[in-house]
Amino acid sequence: MRSTALLLAIALLGGCKAITDSVPPYTTNADVIEDSVMLSEVKSLPQPVGQIPVSVYAFRDQTGQYKPSSGASSFSTAVTQGATSILVQTLSETDWFLPVEREGLQNILTERKIIRAAVEENHGGELPPLTTARIIIEGGIISYDTNIRTGGAGVEYFGVGASELFREDMISIYMRAVDVRTGQVLVSVSTSKKVLSQEVRAGLFRYVSLKRLLEAETGYTTNEPMFECVKQSIEKAVTELVLQGMNKGVWKAKA
Repeated sequence: MRSTALLLAIALLGGCKAITDSVPPYTTNADVIEDSVMLSEVKSLPQPVGQIPVSVYAFRDQTGQYKPSSGASSFSTAVTQGATSILVQTLSETDWFLPVEREGLQNILTERKIIRAAVEENHGGELPPLTTARIIIEGGIISYDTNIRTGGAGVEYFGVGASELFREDMISIYMRAVDVRTGQVLVSVSTSKKVLSQEVRAGLFRYVSLKRLLEAETGYTTNEPMFECVKQSIEKAVTELVLQGMNKGVWKAKA
């Protein structure tokens, strides 16, 4: 009996060492964000007849939710506030759209005033006009639902046990293309993405002798990054926006 308990302890400690070895060091180098499957779909869209100038003024979090916290209040939002930057980056990855800067428009106007003043002082030429957009991309993150599905499984026998728990959240976004000249909504799409979390644990609690207690525990937790979920949802929405626009005849692909 004692030898069995010792073997189980060695196995648990070996598993703990394997998990420890897989944990990254405290300091890591910066890396380029790799393309997701959704972004690959955006890049593989058919070639358009011509690029469409589009502007994005704001594509923000409209859920109003904050991160759950135990104890003190938390004012950290549940989803990223940089969805506008993600959307502009995604639009620039496709050949269909030519995004023009509008979120930082005031900064551009300020710089143009500085350049114009310098040009007038040096008796130079005029600045070219700003590129106008034909379509405005509107919408935002409209829902973040937590604990859509939870569950798990576990077993314990004679002080030796293991368990696995999981949780599913869901994020949803709406996106629409608006004609600048008429204000008509040309195309509107919606996408959603599940946010997955998982916890795996194993433990040992045994008396190996009258006054000898053996206790060991190991485990890990994985949480899907919210940034990646928002990014993939936006990329999928851009793909659907192009495809539905083609089906409705709003824009055309090359023959």
